[in-house]
Amino acid sequence: MRLTIVAATGGIGRHLLQQAVAAGHDVTAVVRDPEKLDVDVRAVKTDLTAPEPEALSSAFGGTDAVLSALGPRTRKDLGILAPGTRAVVDAMALAGAGRILVVSGTGVSTVPTPGNPNPSKREPGAGFRVNYIATPLARIVLGAHFADVALMEDVLRGSGLDWTAVQVPLLTNGPLTGTYRQARGRRVRGGLRLARADAAHFMLRAIGRPETFGHPITAAY
Repeated sequence: MRLTIVAATGGIGRHLLQQAVAAGHDVTAVVRDPEKLDVDVRAVKTDLTAPEPEALSSAFGGTDAVLSALGPRTRKDLGILAPGTRAVVDAMALAGAGRILVVSGTGVSTVPTPGNPNPSKREPGAGFRVNYIATPLARIVLGAHFADVALMEDVLRGSGLDWTAVQVPLLTNGPLTGTYRQARGRRVRGGLRLARADAAHFMLRAIGRPETFGHPITAAY
């Protein structure tokens, strides 16, 4: 397949790039700094805090799927997800690309947004400690980030694309195992962690699965 990976030098992005190339896919990487790429692929340089529409759309021509690992690396990047994803889906529309998978997060389905003003207060599949302690605490500490992730999912829902939001739990730097559990539209019960390598593996496996189109999906151990 021809794949475009957005933020291909980040934590999950590096694993997406390495695994996609190892699997024989034709990959284009969308990055701020092509010199940070550790794999020899076509690179499109753009900064999604101030995207250039023509450069961005050139990355999506003829692609079979876009995989976005966009996320804030520093406090300066907080708030990048919704506008950055909006720039990506707009550029995809210009290029005629139709399939996108993005890294999202568990817990965001409880955050109200203009597109989802009355969400459930509890996550399906989550236990008592997650619903009543962990998620509320995370929303207090990371409130601005949670709001941005939830708005990003709003962008996807209104995009008209075949989208999938891959909602990840606490991420680790553990090795690729391929032994995670998965769920659609709910939490993996008792699943609190996932290695970045397995998050990338899960995203690549989900590309051609129609049952994931238009849904959040979750993976965890």
